[in-house]
Amino acid sequence: MLKKLLIANRGEIVLRVARSCRELGIATVGVYSEADANAAHVREVDEAYLLGAAAPSESYLNQDKILEVAKKSGADAIHPGYGFLSENSGFARRVQEAGLIWVGPPADAIDLMGDKILSRKTAKKLGVPMIPGTEDALDDPDELAAIAEKLGYPVLLKASGGGGGKGIRLVHSADRLIPELNLARSEATKAFGNPAVFMEKAIINGRHIELQIMATPSGRVLHFGERECSLQRRHQKLLEEAPSSISNPGLRERLVKAGLALSSGIGYRNAGTIEFLVDSDENVYFLEMNTRLQVEHAVSEMISGVDLVRMQLQVASGIEPEITQDDIQFRGHALEYRVYAEDPFAGFTPSTGTIEHLSLPSGPFVRLDSALFEGDSVSLHYDPMLAKLVVWGADRQEAIQRLKRAAEDFLVLGPKTSLPLVPFLAESEDFKTGRFHTKWLVPFVDSLENPGLDKRENAAIAAALTAHQSSRKSQSPSPASSGTRPWTLSGRPGFPSRI
Repeated sequence: MLKKLLIANRGEIVLRVARSCRELGIATVGVYSEADANAAHVREVDEAYLLGAAAPSESYLNQDKILEVAKKSGADAIHPGYGFLSENSGFARRVQEAGLIWVGPPADAIDLMGDKILSRKTAKKLGVPMIPGTEDALDDPDELAAIAEKLGYPVLLKASGGGGGKGIRLVHSADRLIPELNLARSEATKAFGNPAVFMEKAIINGRHIELQIMATPSGRVLHFGERECSLQRRHQKLLEEAPSSISNPGLRERLVKAGLALSSGIGYRNAGTIEFLVDSDENVYFLEMNTRLQVEHAVSEMISGVDLVRMQLQVASGIEPEITQDDIQFRGHALEYRVYAEDPFAGFTPSTGTIEHLSLPSGPFVRLDSALFEGDSVSLHYDPMLAKLVVWGADRQEAIQRLKRAAEDFLVLGPKTSLPLVPFLAESEDFKTGRFHTKWLVPFVDSLENPGLDKRENAAIAAALTAHQSSRKSQSPSPASSGTRPWTLSGRPGFPSRI
């Protein structure tokens, strides 16, 4: 087993990985930007080192600095979390060339699945069902128009190097094809440095369902059931659940068959997620493979009882897990709601500011993956996700009611958040009965009226104003008041040992 792990990320995923490390007796090393000097993840790890300025290019994307920290701290492995460098095959190779363990899949697998055109070709060769579309990048406008006519509108233009919903354009008619192609190429170039775009037949009102897998050192591929991620805005997930609300033995069997064929066929190792689009007739189509731990891995853990991060660390260390597929039994239903610093009643516009008051949810079968604290500052430098509220219930309806109750207990004053939307979802008949799809959420939210502040929020605001004479510095956790275990002081804010 590895001895000392550098977690090359920020926020709640650092806390999540660090907690599994503590249970395994693995020392942890963190990194932070100047903007995150007082962040919770800096206090959670055993050592923390400054990388640079707030801009990701000068901090969390700075490969040289991260590898320098690994060497200085004596780390023998790097976990990239998700986002930032997690699917960067070049960084994975550099980690291994430096003699370190990479907690993730082989770099070649990241390359293969990171290019959407190449991944489509690979999946098709392995017999995985595909959405009708092109197998190569599109250059000739006349050829593009002919293919679109053959597929039938609407069609989707998608960036080959894409991810996170960027570089995707829905085209409803021939007159919009070339303008949307130019927009897709421009966005793809800015986001990924790769203008290549391919085309698929658009599946209207489809469901976004994915399969969580873990490939062991011996080549066994275990699966942890499917997750549904259809509640999205701007191609970004808001709520995930396991199992899917339309789950049945036949659908799960087809998802598993396709996912295992792909994973085994490319020699995959460690954690990964194969994403599918399921149409109204329950036809299953491959979308992409995420070669990392997913944000929504928590719901798979809740229904399977398996710590996926712990298993990641074991697999990366070359340890074959004793667990078999028959050992993995699914119980109940889990929901995960992403708490974003966004106003859902104003088009999900970003919100910033200082967290003036914070009240966290608890209770039976409630899990909160978060790095929030009072006095924390929410900026535009990084992803707007503040926390993940995860609940489990004996069935889906119980889980929905538990999510509603926990969200009502979860209060954040300062920046606006996505939390006020939860009660509306919980009371929606379409959501409760599973009659939704990837395009359902935004029109549903647009149909709602802004609820404004409730009595509890007003009371909390009054309390926060009463306590305002306390300085923000005293509100922020410090070594003397944090209540955490003793720190290794090297590299902490206020101490000299920095990179």
